[in-house]
Amino acid sequence: MQQAKSYRISFVLILLALFFAWILNVSSGSVTIPFKAILSSLFGGEVKIDSWNYIIWNYRIPKAFTAILVGGGLSISGLLMQTLFRNPLAGPFVLGISSGASLGAALLLMGASFITGLTSFVFLSDVSLAIAASIGSFLVLFVVMLVANRIKDTMALLIIGLMFGSITAAIVSVLAYFSTAENLQRYIFWSYGSVGNLSSQQVILLSGIVGVGLLLSILSIKRLNAFLLGENYAQSLGVSLKKSRLVIIIATGLLAGGITAFAGPIAFVGLAVPHLTRQIFDTMEHRVLIPSVFLYGAILMLLCDTIAQLPNSANVLPINAITSLVGAPVVIWLLVRKRKMLF
Repeated sequence: MQQAKSYRISFVLILLALFFAWILNVSSGSVTIPFKAILSSLFGGEVKIDSWNYIIWNYRIPKAFTAILVGGGLSISGLLMQTLFRNPLAGPFVLGISSGASLGAALLLMGASFITGLTSFVFLSDVSLAIAASIGSFLVLFVVMLVANRIKDTMALLIIGLMFGSITAAIVSVLAYFSTAENLQRYIFWSYGSVGNLSSQQVILLSGIVGVGLLLSILSIKRLNAFLLGENYAQSLGVSLKKSRLVIIIATGLLAGGITAFAGPIAFVGLAVPHLTRQIFDTMEHRVLIPSVFLYGAILMLLCDTIAQLPNSANVLPINAITSLVGAPVVIWLLVRKRKMLF
């Protein structure tokens, strides 16, 4: 009872932190808008300058909402992989899921050099980009899972995942060599990562993809808890290993692939946030971990996006670089402390 009360208090504090991080993110940008005007716009009051209202509702709020989806979704996908493989180093990037999504995007963005006319237009649509990235991430993870059925050694599996990342990077390099300057530039800017270039239709589509991934994750809570105790124990509880793996693979593929398609390959969030959450809550219960990991990931991405936005400047730093600068020290700090990793 005392622990449940402690969790409720923690979630209230996290939600408050998320709200303040959201307000801070909406308040920052290339155009200086008084904080009073921002609050007035958010709560339906009058704003002296119409352009301020337009910027807040048509750019900053969708950007902040996208940051929440990206940070929370990547964090959940990292949690799923770490639980499935029972390895603290597992994540969308380490096991090649994001690399597969990047390859799918690269095949469209740079492979379009070999496609002309209407076919190129159809292939380069927003929907096709999301589908290509999701398929790429799903295929890479599916192959990794096939290998995992034969190789039980965790380190070997991680090395295989890194090799898949090297293979996809090599294919992307070949595509870049033969690509036109325009398509190559488009891919490079996409690879920097961004949460601020999405249209309303793209945000809706991303929300749907992340929503399905989250729903599958929530439905897999019992399976995830069982996996932590080992596959044999999970099977003794009546858990279908094949079905459970498939559901977790699909959820991770949708989250990592869809987010990578729209926001680019954003590093370290999926790896660092689950560790940080476990250290704070000191629990392995996924009923607690899944919502808390999502919220912490959303807060981290909002703060990183706020840092990336240079004050009084139209220039925005690559979000991928900011998350790496923040995420890498977190992982190093956790390892230096040498506290148990709950695996």
